[in-house]
Amino acid sequence: MTQRISILLCTYRRRSVVQTLESLARLSAPLGYVIDIIVADNDVNPSGEHRVRGCVTSWPVSYIHAPARNISIARNACLAVARSRRSDWVAFVDDDEVVPADWIEQLVRCAADTGADVVSGPAIARYPDNTPDWMVQQDWHSNWPELRDTSDDVQLQTAHSCNALMRLAGTRWEGQDFDLKRGVSGGEDTAYFFAISRLGAQFSVCAEALVFEEVAHGRLNLSWLAKRRFRMGQSYAASAPGFLERSRLGVLALAKVVYCIGAALPVSVFTARRNFWLLRGLLHLGVLAGCFSLPQAQLYGATADEDLPPQRAKG
Repeated sequence: MTQRISILLCTYRRRSVVQTLESLARLSAPLGYVIDIIVADNDVNPSGEHRVRGCVTSWPVSYIHAPARNISIARNACLAVARSRRSDWVAFVDDDEVVPADWIEQLVRCAADTGADVVSGPAIARYPDNTPDWMVQQDWHSNWPELRDTSDDVQLQTAHSCNALMRLAGTRWEGQDFDLKRGVSGGEDTAYFFAISRLGAQFSVCAEALVFEEVAHGRLNLSWLAKRRFRMGQSYAASAPGFLERSRLGVLALAKVVYCIGAALPVSVFTARRNFWLLRGLLHLGVLAGCFSLPQAQLYGATADEDLPPQRAKG
């Protein structure tokens, strides 16, 4: 019996969506599977429609306008179309990434071998020539998924929407939606996958299922990374929904913040080592903030120039 994989792609004023679609057009479908692509445009006006409809692909592409400036709205719109098609699987990828021709084949193979409902793969950053050396060496922009230790049978798993395959039709989480409150701050995907983990989804990681992302010039600075790490910590706190769980996580996060401060002070004159401990500390500080349910900053759709040519980083 043929199974359907719907690839879900949300876009917001990015010209790079054309390169993403061109790479998806070259995908090889695993034996016994068919592929379609669903693109949700999250801009107030349908600014990406001409780009999406102008792409010629070997797979059917559906364009939907899902305004505005809240990524969860776009993700939920994609899911709604996939549900209406009774898609057996959905795959997530971002509009600034390109995928190899065997991307879906690798994810499907891993799901078959492990029996997993969710399979994550790495998102590998490609840095421009003017990237600070310390940032390249520590590779802060790549995403390397890991499974959490489940030896105590209470740990939840999560994944990221930059590179994942998820079983959909007939599952207990088929009707699960992305949290609209997190749709402007980020971390909506972390919380989403934590939620379906609670519903019994089994997770795996496929190191061979790579996607690649060109790092934008606006992200080549410590300030952007600091905001991102802090927000990631806030999102991670969603793994502890109860008061006792949050209290334990908060105490552990506070201890890690103190440790990172202690490690950063002696090396404060060394840029790479100082920034390493600073960014680790900000992640744990974000976890602490998330445990206290402090509001998250708006990071998504906050500016109006996402579609402009990238500016060269200063300094």
